[in-house]
Amino acid sequence: MGYNGKGATRAAMGRALRMGMAGVLLFVVAACSTIYRNHGYVPTDDELALVEVGKDTRETLTEKIGRPTAAGLLNDTGWFYVQSRWAYRGAFEPREIDRQVLAITFSEGGTVQNIERFGLEQGRVVPLSRRVTETNVKGMGIIRQLLGSFGRLSPAAITGD
Repeated sequence: MGYNGKGATRAAMGRALRMGMAGVLLFVVAACSTIYRNHGYVPTDDELALVEVGKDTRETLTEKIGRPTAAGLLNDTGWFYVQSRWAYRGAFEPREIDRQVLAITFSEGGTVQNIERFGLEQGRVVPLSRRVTETNVKGMGIIRQLLGSFGRLSPAAITGD
């Protein structure tokens, strides 16, 4: 009995089909995995431990933790560091899953007066930690504005696309 090679060709085609289907399945699974991206910068608690309330100034803060992307808009009484975390999942619209604002306010003499970290919990601004000499941060309106756009900010506005 002679060998015509048709059985070998069918087996090879079957293997190629299985490999192709496995490749497509792997691509679909990879496309649906969540990718996280961080935008902005907020100093860590370890970095903030270097900052002394009542002693440090804008200049020493620049050396210790860097300058922020936002400052008090009207009277420059504070610096505001903002960080957001976004989840990208496949073809779905990206969603913001976390946002933090660190507010550092200065006295009239230019020294650090208050350090407060704010976050969002159920859409409301909540203080996460405080190192203060006064009971309230000046410029609380800017913090509400920075955190208030939670969920309404388009990813294109962040990435510049």
